[in-house]
Amino acid sequence: MNYLNSPFFHTYVLPVLYGAIIVAVLPLLAGYIVLVERKVMADMQARLGPMRVGPHGLLQPIADALKLLIKEDIIPEKADRFLFWMAPVLSVGMALLAYAAIPFGPVFQVADLNVGLLFILAISSLGIYGIVLGGWASNSHYSLLGALRSAAQLVSYETAAGLGIVSALVWAGSLSMKAIVQAQYDRGIWFIAYVPVGFFIYLVGSIAETNRAPFDLPEAESELVAGYMTEYSGFRWALYFLGEYANMVVVAAVATTLFLGGWLRPFVRYHDHFPGTSIELLDILPTLLFLGAAAYCLRLTPRQPVKIQKMVMAAVAGLCVILAGVMLAALFAPPGVMAGIHGAFWFLAKVGAYIYAFLWFRFTFPRYRFDQLMRLGWRFLIPLALINVIGAATAIVLSEQWGLHPLPAALITSAATLGVAVWLASDGAKAPTTTAETAGGGD
Repeated sequence: MNYLNSPFFHTYVLPVLYGAIIVAVLPLLAGYIVLVERKVMADMQARLGPMRVGPHGLLQPIADALKLLIKEDIIPEKADRFLFWMAPVLSVGMALLAYAAIPFGPVFQVADLNVGLLFILAISSLGIYGIVLGGWASNSHYSLLGALRSAAQLVSYETAAGLGIVSALVWAGSLSMKAIVQAQYDRGIWFIAYVPVGFFIYLVGSIAETNRAPFDLPEAESELVAGYMTEYSGFRWALYFLGEYANMVVVAAVATTLFLGGWLRPFVRYHDHFPGTSIELLDILPTLLFLGAAAYCLRLTPRQPVKIQKMVMAAVAGLCVILAGVMLAALFAPPGVMAGIHGAFWFLAKVGAYIYAFLWFRFTFPRYRFDQLMRLGWRFLIPLALINVIGAATAIVLSEQWGLHPLPAALITSAATLGVAVWLASDGAKAPTTTAETAGGGD
């Protein structure tokens, strides 16, 4: 017991253990995010999605991974073999390294850096080198064009997303991920209420940064076959997708920490207790949510057409009941254990909701043209992000110097920023949209 409380254990052993868990779980998690994506797409299109491999298709990610492992690995004859091999490893390696500073709750964090957010942004930005080197080393025009598109897109939207982050940082006053969450607790409100425009800018920028539809122009099959990964096959190809989905979790974790309160539950400053106990009323929410999910699964169980599917649906209901029991038992555990378990639940729930928004947008909006993508970034998002930073700073001045309550001050400046957004959108609508119009070749 003394060893578990020793500085050596907390400084060296726990971070290594957390890092090993991340490296072991992330590939499996990415595979099942793909399965969820296919299921969500199928649901939106009124079909079932993967159903063949395992009950309800639950073993499909395992089958895909095995297929890619044994698939032939082809390297183009005149490719730079070393860079061709290193590029996907670099891409996924940078994504994994960024997890070191992400707090998955108040306890689970590899390294609590005082510049944690800066570290995450810097390391995530290095992932573009894997894409550019992969496109160049392939010795293919399609791959090179896809890599150049990706570099241009990342530079454009990282600028806007970074400015969206700054608008939240001026309220937090720190680059430490835990300090940012603590600042939201101290103010009693998530920063999305102070800078909703900043959250929108970061949301759009994060979609473009991860090459997700409708901004997946670097791998546009209608123009570039598959973009920067055209010449890749087998597990090297899978590493690029692993890096993409790992980056999705990274940007979702940053958005959760900055704008959505991190691991804080809703109404975090509401502290009413059950009569005669120290248990807060709202801390029962995770248990109720899991019990609701279990009841929903039990309701669907008789409707399943095959016996094995009925068994799996019942097993999922049982798992939800067990998790509900864990959440309920955590309420009677020591405060540190309870905060760790419930904090991880709320953090992962918010990350899951953010990723679901990624999937929803993919199946809702049509793909942009590349000129439209660049115009949206440079002519709309970046100017709007600059105005939004000025608005956030103005709100702080109104609050701290003039005595106005922070929330009304933020709402006033956000309304002014939205007015600028409307003006930018109307001005952009008048801009030429095609090469012919730009050259004066229109009617």
